[in-house]
Amino acid sequence: MILRLSILFMVLCIASLTIGVQQLAWSDLLDGSKDAWLTLTASRIPRLIALILTGIGLSISGVILQHIVRNKFVEPATSGGLDAAKLGLLISLTMLPEANTSTKMIFAMLFCLAASLIFIAIINRIEFKNTVLIPVLGLMYGSVLSSIAEFYAYKNNILQSMQGWLLGDFSRVVQEHYELIYIILPVIILAYLYAHRFTVLGMGEEMSSSLGLGYASTAAIGLILVAITVSASVITVGTIPFVGLVIPNLVALKYGENLSRTLPIVALGGACLLILCDILGRLVIYPFEVPIGLTAGGVGGVMFLILILRGIK
Repeated sequence: MILRLSILFMVLCIASLTIGVQQLAWSDLLDGSKDAWLTLTASRIPRLIALILTGIGLSISGVILQHIVRNKFVEPATSGGLDAAKLGLLISLTMLPEANTSTKMIFAMLFCLAASLIFIAIINRIEFKNTVLIPVLGLMYGSVLSSIAEFYAYKNNILQSMQGWLLGDFSRVVQEHYELIYIILPVIILAYLYAHRFTVLGMGEEMSSSLGLGYASTAAIGLILVAITVSASVITVGTIPFVGLVIPNLVALKYGENLSRTLPIVALGGACLLILCDILGRLVIYPFEVPIGLTAGGVGGVMFLILILRGIK
């Protein structure tokens, strides 16, 4: 599976580098064309790197959240994390208009982390924990946070701008305007190092504690990793839903839930899905572009409904 996914990943990467409004021919690159090399190095390569890191980060965030909450249908988009990060970013823009990107990310990360803790506290108080009930509550919780964010934006007269730049879109990714996304790299490394612990975490608090795992500290580390990933992706490219839901579920259906073994497949799958959605968005109304927030939301939404129906059955 890893080999086939790796081949698909390479094919999609090559396609992503060549597809766009500005035609990029390999012959021009070999001939040393300055325009071709500028397009490749200033736009296509940064965009591809951002796609890969965002896809890997969001899919890993999804699988971590699913093990913490012990529910297959939870990810940042269905637990309020994305909406909370959006609210944190809006507040940073109005309270500290001169703040740099790192400060905005800290606001988004803190709001995302706080929202995740509140969501976990809510579901821990529910006695009847139906598999489908948890994500439905998460979507309702996210809708409340999204409404608060939109009201805040409306009150500060930035609603129209917010709807534009918070919709997932990689067309804005160019050299020197995307480097914050590299913060996802240490998150990926830490997720691999903690893969076995997150697997044990998914067995529940009693079982993991009996096996000698510090449940609270491991869950806290997982939530921090998720918050960093979500905040970095929201600030760099906007909100992209459902990536962290679809890929972990598809991988778990075939390969189980041992993250030490499946995390590389989840990471590659997330990168492939996001690159595929981006290519689809570039081709649907070529030479114009559909934001990836719409294509990923459409594909992920359909897959979410299918998985929900499978869960009901």
